[in-house]
Parts: sequence; C-alpha cells; structure tokens
Amino acid sequence: MKNIVLITLITFFGLNKLHSQESDQIVIGTKHSMYSSTLDEERSYWVSLPDSYNDTNASHKKYPVLVLLDGNIHFKSISGMVNYMSSDRYRSYKIPEMIIVGIINVDRRRDYTPDKIITTQKNNSGGGDKFLSFLEKELLPKIEGHYRTEPYRILFGHSLGGLLATHSYMKEISSFNSFIAVDPSFGTWDSETMDRKLDSLTPNSFNRYLFIATANWGKRNFRNRDRHIRFFEGLHSKSKDNFPSTLAYYENENHASVPVIAFLNGISEI
Repeated sequence: MKNIVLITLITFFGLNKLHSQESDQIVIGTKHSMYSSTLDEERSYWVSLPDSYNDTNASHKKYPVLVLLDGNIHFKSISGMVNYMSSDRYRSYKIPEMIIVGIINVDRRRDYTPDKIITTQKNNSGGGDKFLSFLEKELLPKIEGHYRTEPYRILFGHSLGGLLATHSYMKEISSFNSFIAVDPSFGTWDSETMDRKLDSLTPNSFNRYLFIATANWGKRNFRNRDRHIRFFEGLHSKSKDNFPSTLAYYENENHASVPVIAFLNGISEI
C-alpha cells in the first residue's frame, strides 16, 4: 500500500513539474482565415515562411509563392521538402526559398471541377473557375499585401486538384507561372471534351511551365494514363516553339503515394 501511495505521489509531482516547464515548439506554419465574397464563405489557409524570412540580414529578400490545393493533406510534407531543398541550413540550394500557402478544403468536388458533371443525382460540381477567382483576386492579393513576395507563383494540385491546376494552365489569363498537376483526374474529359479544350487553347499557356505526373494503379489506371498522354501530345502539337512541359510516369507509385515524389521532381524541373 505504501508503495502504491509513493508511486502515485511521484507520478503526480513529476507530471506537475513537466507541465510547469515551458516547452519549445517546432512551428512549420501558421493558421489563417478570410471571408471570400466570391465564394460567400469563410476560407482557411495555412502559411509556411522560409527560415530566412525573419532574419534581419535578409529583410530585403522576396520570395516566390507556392499554393497547395488540398493543403490540409499536403502542407506538412511539402513544407518540409521545400525547407530542406532551399534552406541555407542544409546547403542543398536545389530550389529558392518559398512562401507556401496551403488551402484548406471545404468542398473539393465543387471547387476543383471546372465543368459541370452530369449525374443521375443532383450535384454541385463545376465551381472551378469561381474558386480560381477566389485564389487570384482575393487570396493572392492578401498574401502579397502582407508578405514579401516575388511576382512568381506555382500551383500544386493532386487528383481533382490536379484537374483544376491543368485547367488553370490552359486559361488564356492565369495568375500562376508554373503548375504541378499530380495524377490529375481526367475522368470527365472524354475525347470530344479534350479536343474542344485543346482547340480553345491560346499561345499564352506556352509561356508557363506544366509538370504532369501519372501514377500506376493497375487496370484502373489505363484510361486515366491514356488521357494524360493524349492531352500532353495534344499540347505538344499546339506548341509552335519549345514546349515547356514534362509528363512523368511513376511505375512504382499509386494514386495515393505519388504526390510527394512528383512534387520533388516537378519543383526541381521548375
């Protein structure tokens, strides 16, 4: 009985001591939110700043902006990769330091689909252009008004996010300079739809860089991969000069595992 009491007291005072000590945190980013009049809702986003951002000796530096769709999924992994590949601490100097903005999801099907999808049941797809308007006219100006930014922006998207990134690349006017579209979901882009989109392409797209990653997920992959190849070849045929784009196939990665390695290769190409 005495031993039980003694152990209880040691545990109690030990825990109190631990709680009383201040603990340092490793912070990779900060949480923010803003009201979007375009979307008529509150939107959350996370921001990761480079190591040098708050260094008084680097107060003159400005940074490109990397926007992550599905930020709640990709923010931690990609922020760590960008930090390792760019920070003076590791001296890798593979890429420049960047400000990373991860967009937190509300409704992926609504926000990431550029076209209305016709289904037997009612759905709210087709809000892609509205969401891009929020990014370009509300969020990016807010970021650039608050942080020291270079006028260079990269858009990263996976799956439906990759579909939206591809759509943004194809628009006549885009606020982004480069795009990483990871295993984009082209399921609704049949031959007729894709040809129509390729025919409406303007030369402006070829002033931007596009990295498309295709994963291997067995028999389910064939149609999606074929669409990626067809789309890439269609773009290439439309380009009169050098075609600033890459299509990479990942034999050993599936739809879920491909984003990290695709980002590594895509950002290195950019």
